[in-house]
Amino acid sequence: MQQLPADQQHLAEETEMSFLDHLEELRWHIIRAFIAISVFTIAAFVSKEFVFGTLILGPSRVDFWTYQQLCYIGDLIQIEALCIDKLPFIIQSRQMTGQFTMHITSSFAVGIIAAFPYAFWEIWRFISPGLYIKERRLARGAVFYVSLLFTIGVLFGYLILTPLSVNFLANYQLDPSILNEFDIVSYVSTVTTLVLACGLLFQLPMVVYFLTKAGLLTPDIMKTYRKHGIVVIFLLGAMLTPPDPFSQILIAIPLIGLYQFSIMISNKTFKNISRDLD
Repeated sequence: MQQLPADQQHLAEETEMSFLDHLEELRWHIIRAFIAISVFTIAAFVSKEFVFGTLILGPSRVDFWTYQQLCYIGDLIQIEALCIDKLPFIIQSRQMTGQFTMHITSSFAVGIIAAFPYAFWEIWRFISPGLYIKERRLARGAVFYVSLLFTIGVLFGYLILTPLSVNFLANYQLDPSILNEFDIVSYVSTVTTLVLACGLLFQLPMVVYFLTKAGLLTPDIMKTYRKHGIVVIFLLGAMLTPPDPFSQILIAIPLIGLYQFSIMISNKTFKNISRDLD
C-alpha cells in the first residue's frame, strides 16, 4: 500500500475532525486560558497591599525605582533636573464604587499580564496542529519569543513609559491656580493602558517574522515604506496610549527601534527562504 507523504498524512489526520470537534477543542483551550487568568486575578485581588499599594500606585510616589535611578544618574553627571523629587498631584476617588471597581480592574490587568505566556501557549496548542510539519518547524520557539517580547514591553511600559508620563502630566499646568487632583479611575486606566499597550506593540518583530515567512512581506518593502511605517507607529501609539503627545512620543521611540530590528529579522528570514528554495 502506497504511503502518503508526511504533509498529506498530517492533512488527512486533521480532516478527520469535524468543524464542531474543532470548536469544542478551541472552547477548552479558551476555558483553560481563562482559568489561568482568573487564578492570577484572584491572587492579585487578595494581595491588595502589594498589587495596588506597591505596583499600581508605585509610579505616583517619588520613591519609585525609576525616579530613584534618575536621581542617581543626575548626581553622577551633575544634572539636577533629572532628579524627580516632587509629584505635585493627589489621587482621589470621586465615585462611591471607584476604589472597589479599580481594585477589580487592576487585579484583572495583573492577571492578564501574569497569565499571558500560558494563555498564548494554550492558543498556540490549538493552532500548531493545523500547521504542516515544515511550518511547525519554522515556528518553533514562537511561545517563548512572544512571551519574551511581551514581558520586555510590559517592563518598558511600567518602568519607563508610565513613570515619565505620570511625571509629565503631574507637572503640566495651564495656570498655577489649577491643582492636579486625579481621579483613581483615570490614574489606574492610564497605568494599565500604557503597560498593556507596550506589551502588545512590542510583538512587532514576531508579526514581521510570520508575515515574511508567509511571503506577504519582504525587507525591501519595509525599507521602501519606512516613513509610512513610522507614521503608522505614531498612529498606533496615539490609539493605544492616553491622549497626550508625551506618552505617544515615548512609546514611538522604542517602536521605531523595533521597526529597524524587524527589518533585520525580515532580511534574515527572507534570505533563509531563498536559500531553501535554491
